[in-house]
Amino acid sequence: MSKKAPVYFVSHGGPSTMFDTKHPVYPVLQKIGQEITQKVKPKAIVVFSAHWEAGPSNIQVNTAVKTDLIYDYYGFPPEYYEVKYPNKGDSELASKIIGILQDAGIEAEGTKRGLDHGVYVGFSVAFHPEKNPLNIPIVQVSQYKSPDVNQHYRLGQAVAKLRDENIVIIGAGMSVHNLRDLRFAFGSSRPLPYVVSFDEALKPAMEAPPSERQARLAEVAKRPDAHQAHPHFDHLMPAYITAGAAGEDTGKQLWTYHESSMGWAMYRFGEVSA
Repeated sequence: MSKKAPVYFVSHGGPSTMFDTKHPVYPVLQKIGQEITQKVKPKAIVVFSAHWEAGPSNIQVNTAVKTDLIYDYYGFPPEYYEVKYPNKGDSELASKIIGILQDAGIEAEGTKRGLDHGVYVGFSVAFHPEKNPLNIPIVQVSQYKSPDVNQHYRLGQAVAKLRDENIVIIGAGMSVHNLRDLRFAFGSSRPLPYVVSFDEALKPAMEAPPSERQARLAEVAKRPDAHQAHPHFDHLMPAYITAGAAGEDTGKQLWTYHESSMGWAMYRFGEVSA
């Protein structure tokens, strides 16, 4: 059994996830959150969100201690822009991450930024401020503005050593994410064909033996349905970051769900004690 903190990839969903308690993902996020707070008990969380891309060759790390929320979505009811999610950063940990990245040959810099909805939508369900509060720092790190899957895998490898300090690494994206096609599939009981085919192809690659995982994941990104499942790779890249951070730990799909033009897979790398 690994003594390192586990790594998670979560499909975060849209802003409605915070309010739709009847959606199948809601209890799944709650269970993952309870596992982290009650069993893993990390000293901090480092999170990579699909909604923060820096440059094609550089990474940014949020050094702010007090972080507001970024309401980076449009056309929702007024209450969606009034939600709060109490959180705190850790400037010392942020500085350490910058150093780790630079030591790995990655251009990295600090900046002050709020949390985007890729973080607080899922976290507000998993770590509900009243039902399952997360009383530890959250440090968000950007991903690259690049569809290079191996570049993101190496980013995960660079931060993997944080796990030795009982710091949980979370990637927040979606296993399938096509907003463009949502209008065609919305309200249908059947997901679009590529949702199923790509999500099912991602699973064995994420669960592959560590020695094969990077190559298997690189092949998944070359599939004919990859750009249907992800017209932009921003929501897929957190999966590659977490797979890179997994090191010698194998992955396990905790849950998935196919809906319209979206896939909701959740993965954990590493074991959690009973």
